[in-house]
Amino acid sequence: MVARLVIAAPSSGAGKTTVATGLMAAFAGRGLAVSPHKVGPDYIDPGYHALATGRPGRNLDAYMCGTGLIAPLFLHGARGCDLAVVEGVMGLYDGAADQGELASTAQVAKLLKAPVVLVVDASSQSRSVAALVHGFASWDPEVRIGGVILNKVATDRHEHLLREALGESGVPVLGVLRRAPAVATPSRHLGLVPVAERQAAAVEAVAAQAEQVLAGCDMEALLALARSAPSLDAEPWDAHGSWSAPEPGRKPVIAVAGGAAFTFSYAEHTELLRAAGAEVVTFDPLRDEALPEGTRGLVIGGGFPEMYGEQLSANEPLRKAVAELAASGAPVAAECAGLLYLARSLDGTPMCGVLDADARMSERLTLGYRDAVAVNDSVLAPAGTRMRGHEFHRTVIEPGAGPLAAWGLRQPERRVEGFVQGGVHASYVHTHWAGSPEVAARFVGHCA
Repeated sequence: MVARLVIAAPSSGAGKTTVATGLMAAFAGRGLAVSPHKVGPDYIDPGYHALATGRPGRNLDAYMCGTGLIAPLFLHGARGCDLAVVEGVMGLYDGAADQGELASTAQVAKLLKAPVVLVVDASSQSRSVAALVHGFASWDPEVRIGGVILNKVATDRHEHLLREALGESGVPVLGVLRRAPAVATPSRHLGLVPVAERQAAAVEAVAAQAEQVLAGCDMEALLALARSAPSLDAEPWDAHGSWSAPEPGRKPVIAVAGGAAFTFSYAEHTELLRAAGAEVVTFDPLRDEALPEGTRGLVIGGGFPEMYGEQLSANEPLRKAVAELAASGAPVAAECAGLLYLARSLDGTPMCGVLDADARMSERLTLGYRDAVAVNDSVLAPAGTRMRGHEFHRTVIEPGAGPLAAWGLRQPERRVEGFVQGGVHASYVHTHWAGSPEVAARFVGHCA
């Protein structure tokens, strides 16, 4: 049995990340082994969770991985831990568009049989908070809201009014947090600024969040609520459980882009590559002038290359090495930021030139889940393979697809996108390989 809490809110912007990260850091500071999780496809919040706990932040995405994998992936991440804290996404009952409760925080809480702590932005209300909490607590009887944390409370008088109103709701107040600028985390066009870009400032912010939570929350009541969760009837996910053991001596080196420009990755991808027999080596395109020795394949995930375009371009030796590797036919898997890096240019600045396409920043935010079908055979999947993914960017690439496209998308509009070119698979669509582990096995097989 893993003690666990789901931190949710009525809507985005209520303070879920502050409370969840502060709780993680506060409990870890008390000597507990804390497992951090995030509902949905978000890459940035898990970076702060990892900083707070010293463990990889892991995602629980029912759309991309399927509902049947939520409990196994959760148990995999929580192995050996005393407590797990799961940060929700958007509002408690918000999920994939036109898909009912699918991928919502509420659905994940039910799949995990986990009590929910509702974080409420109380800055512009008093007695109305009781009606709000009552509505959320009664909407779905299978969702157990075990308590409320009131955020952005102005004064002692304000707190008194809120507590008095909630006294009749039957939902206990487990914390009251005042407005505190020190705990704020800066944002930009795709959300919070990642940990890798803030370093010391991120450490200070997480410490301030922990202090705020310790000062304003009933930690013993929260821990007791977490320990009231029942056992889960599931086995932990195992990266080695999806295929037979790799052949002896087969260890192709797969280079994975990291550093401040490429921070978007799921921990399970690396675990799956290693389970399939690869030696995974991380490199930083901002600093390293050569690919890791013996590189046979390359994975370039998401991130913010648009913030580092000139630095990436200035590293001409690495750009040349990437282009030569791709020209040799070696497997290259690129998602979103990786797609931009492989382009001829980004906002007029030279990139690797692997793809005959140019990228630029856009005013339009492209965001949402995608139901995708592989249009052509590639190093990731044979033609006809159906996968689910997610797009999240403020850039466009022209053309949007190569002569051989990567994916055919069914929603929100039908279109083809991405590039299959030799051993290169480049696309805006982020995928979670835990939901399709054969992708990692196929990629490693091509590398070997």
